[in-house]
Amino acid sequence: MTKSKFPKIVLCVSGLIALTIGGMIQISPVDFYATNNIDIGGNVNLLSEIRASSGALLASGVLIFTGAFVSQLTFTSMVFATLLYLSYGLFRFASMVVDGMPVDSLVEAGIVEVSVGIVCLFCLWKYWDELSSNTSE
Repeated sequence: MTKSKFPKIVLCVSGLIALTIGGMIQISPVDFYATNNIDIGGNVNLLSEIRASSGALLASGVLIFTGAFVSQLTFTSMVFATLLYLSYGLFRFASMVVDGMPVDSLVEAGIVEVSVGIVCLFCLWKYWDELSSNTSE
């Protein structure tokens, strides 16, 4: 496990975010997406796609969160969190360029995603030696 508490806190927070969002979508995708003015309706095909991707997000949250407590997973979890949040945020912004501006809450989500991704990237850069040495314990 890392000597610094900051990477552990980052993994806990970023893991809990992914767990929460993935879990909320699994419980009620129609209600979750309605908060962003997205009407899923009764489209069974769309619900299947949404539940599949939110399941992956939920599983990602488990891996990321576990990395805060299992030293052999700390580095992998931090790399994964960095890729997950930066890809969500950056591709959300790319969509804004290509498709136009969504509702404010989705723009805010993109800002949060990029911010969390940057903090994870900072942890990788700042604590690289410490994080990567955990994989050899």
